[in-house]
Amino acid sequence: MVRLGWHDSGTYDRNIKDWPERGGANGSLRFDVELKHGANAGLVNALKLVQPIKDKYPSITYADLFQLASATAIEEAGGPKLPMKYGRVDVTGPEQCPPEGKLPDAGPKAPADHLRAVFYRMGLDDKEIVALSGAHTLGRSRPERSGWGKPETKYTKNGPGAPGGQSWTAEWLKFDNSYFKEIKEKRDQDLLVLPTDAALFEDPTFKDYAEKYAADQEAFFEDYAEAHAKLSSLGAKFDPAEGFSLDD
Repeated sequence: MVRLGWHDSGTYDRNIKDWPERGGANGSLRFDVELKHGANAGLVNALKLVQPIKDKYPSITYADLFQLASATAIEEAGGPKLPMKYGRVDVTGPEQCPPEGKLPDAGPKAPADHLRAVFYRMGLDDKEIVALSGAHTLGRSRPERSGWGKPETKYTKNGPGAPGGQSWTAEWLKFDNSYFKEIKEKRDQDLLVLPTDAALFEDPTFKDYAEKYAADQEAFFEDYAEAHAKLSSLGAKFDPAEGFSLDD
């Protein structure tokens, strides 16, 4: 669910003003043409899980549903409550999907430069890059989908859910700051460290934030909540224009 919301919004290009050409959180990921982008391998399974909710409550847009599912997953896994707003408008057809290649690559030649190129295009800064990377405390990488990770480890061989893949953390359904601790220590060969993960402790500016989050979970939660909420609204068109909160 977290990946579904992030990949729908993460196509945003702040240099393009028109909607929906600018990409972002607009529900376009429901269409096969975008689901088949290499970076979205496996997300059809997430779409299948949320589709019954859409069928039951047809007035909610896909764009809102994807971001609601993402925020709810973070909170249910023990993470912070996110200051979300809703009212996103959906694109209407597959011809409005963004081109492939908007999302980060896990193994670029210059990982820190690549992360900045992608996230700066979305209008996000270094602190937000590091904070959002902390969402890797959840989930697994599957080599048959991404080309990264082991087929299974001692942490994933029995699930829960479909077994297999390689997680970044031992408790990969718990949202905490263990991702930063594990990346810093690199002691457990059963835990995944991608080039873009390692860059967080290799790049001097990224490292300042990564060290802070490894030492202070509360600081991580505070910065993550703000960054996630910002990410969830990138490129979106809202109706009403100011959006609305479920807490109102």
